[in-house]
Amino acid sequence: MKRGIAVLASLSALAAVGYFTASKWAIRHETLTFYDATRNDRPVAVDIAVRRDKEMQANADMITLPVAILNHGNTVKFTEYSFLANVFAMRGYMSISIQHDLPTDPPMVTKVGELYVGRQPQYLRGVANIRFAVEEMKKVQPNADYDHLTVVGHSAGADISMYFAKLHPELTKEVVTLDNLRVPFVTGSRFKILSFRSKDPQFKTDPGVIPPKEVREKSGIEVVQTSFQHNDMRDTGPDEAKASIQGMLDKFLEDESPLRPVEIKAPPDLTEPGPVAPYVPVAPTLEMGNRVGSASSAPVATQR
Repeated sequence: MKRGIAVLASLSALAAVGYFTASKWAIRHETLTFYDATRNDRPVAVDIAVRRDKEMQANADMITLPVAILNHGNTVKFTEYSFLANVFAMRGYMSISIQHDLPTDPPMVTKVGELYVGRQPQYLRGVANIRFAVEEMKKVQPNADYDHLTVVGHSAGADISMYFAKLHPELTKEVVTLDNLRVPFVTGSRFKILSFRSKDPQFKTDPGVIPPKEVREKSGIEVVQTSFQHNDMRDTGPDEAKASIQGMLDKFLEDESPLRPVEIKAPPDLTEPGPVAPYVPVAPTLEMGNRVGSASSAPVATQR
């Protein structure tokens, strides 16, 4: 009995080590910096996370990579959401995390009574960063689907994500937010929304941001109420919070995937099938994907 338990424990440990080793080696991270000439050569850094095998397939013109755009919270760096980027990468996406804030940017100030409490300029800047980064990434990785973006964000980055979807629904495939507090949910659109909400007295959602339940059901909006703090929703947060969000996000992506298993009822019995087979096996669906490309302004690249 003891020997059996020991063997089981050893197998479990080996499985865990194998999983984390595979995850580490399966995903490639790269940081590029582009310079926007239309905004005084403003630097826009991006962190790319992509599965190596999917990237190779995209480079060989075998697939087109789906694209996820990750947007960080106020004063948080773009590299602090790897727990989200890795979920998308493991699902076959090319994840692009964008640095929106610069040290030279004016601080975000709350102005009660103004649109989005005075934060619209930051959201518009974020939308401009996304559009610019996407155009540059087309040169780096042309085999990616930049016309159907999954837009993801936390806090101010979640508001940027929702604002982008509001302004560019034609480019938005789905939206994932972690505690957007200012910009109301887009309703009545063709894309679905998944939103994680914190339980934090210091971060209150503005009135009118979250629509009523009946509107959410009609618009394909799923709201997940968590017990986590607002700032738990990034790499520095507790493992429990990150693992919970990863699990629900992975399930959401599985449900959205064109490759997910489809339940098919068996055909009724045929007494006289004739000269042809009763039914034809369904051909496997081709997989979607995307790839990374070089910037028009000679990006500075660092591996990590």
